[in-house]
Amino acid sequence: MKFTKLQGTGNDFILVETSGEQRDWSKLALAMCERHFGIGSDGLLLLLPSKKADFCMRMFDPDGSEAEACGNGIRCLARYVYDRGIIGDSADQITVETIVGVRQLKLYKEDGRLISIQAGMGRPIFGADDIPVNIKQGRGKIVYIKPMMSYPVNIDNTDLLLNLVSMGNPHAVYFQEKPVADFLLSSIGPKVEHLAIFPRRTNFEVARVLNKKEIEVRTWERGAGETLACGSGACAVAVAAQLHGYAGNKVNIKLLGGTLQLEWDGAGEVLMTGPAETVFHGEWPD
Repeated sequence: MKFTKLQGTGNDFILVETSGEQRDWSKLALAMCERHFGIGSDGLLLLLPSKKADFCMRMFDPDGSEAEACGNGIRCLARYVYDRGIIGDSADQITVETIVGVRQLKLYKEDGRLISIQAGMGRPIFGADDIPVNIKQGRGKIVYIKPMMSYPVNIDNTDLLLNLVSMGNPHAVYFQEKPVADFLLSSIGPKVEHLAIFPRRTNFEVARVLNKKEIEVRTWERGAGETLACGSGACAVAVAAQLHGYAGNKVNIKLLGGTLQLEWDGAGEVLMTGPAETVFHGEWPD
């Protein structure tokens, strides 16, 4: 099986181009993503044909579970189809079908080189049933955003105010004043991920606002553990920061693997811009 290893701000993926033949992709993700006995990555990306868009993408986490959304992964997919000549050199945008809808990506070039990719990440979701999170939120179909912001939990005698938002996949964002490097993410991260209020677990971001235009972030990804970056997590941080008044509608999210540029008008789709690069090509003994 031919594969390509790519990374976006240090969030690394194995991409396999397939026509959609039936196979146990979860089992394959467990083997390929393992960093000692496999290739090693934060996820397995599948590039598939689509009837709704230019391409279809599926993403499996290292634990074999399938993720609904992946911001760094979708940029890596765009890099792959551009570098492999699947789209023409003159193409400046593509559409990608995902579990949570069709996403549009813009390709930014300089002197004929692809330098960055902007991905439309959809509108943030605050409905408790849609995140999902088991929190009472009022009656009927009315969605109250306030209960989703600063929801209190206590883990290991540490009080956390979690900001709950979905970018197609669930996120819990915690803001603190100390450097994010000081946070005990390896011990608290998995406990937040598996809190009983999250029926499908959650991604967890620890953030510190540096100023109105910069926020530093560490991420504990559901099914993967701590990663160098999380695109959908960066979106969730930008949304929560704006709702609290910590940041404006444009903010740089500084992750361990690099920086992503986020833009949100407060109502519509979140736009994320950042790099994606090919690392190497190889063959997996199938």
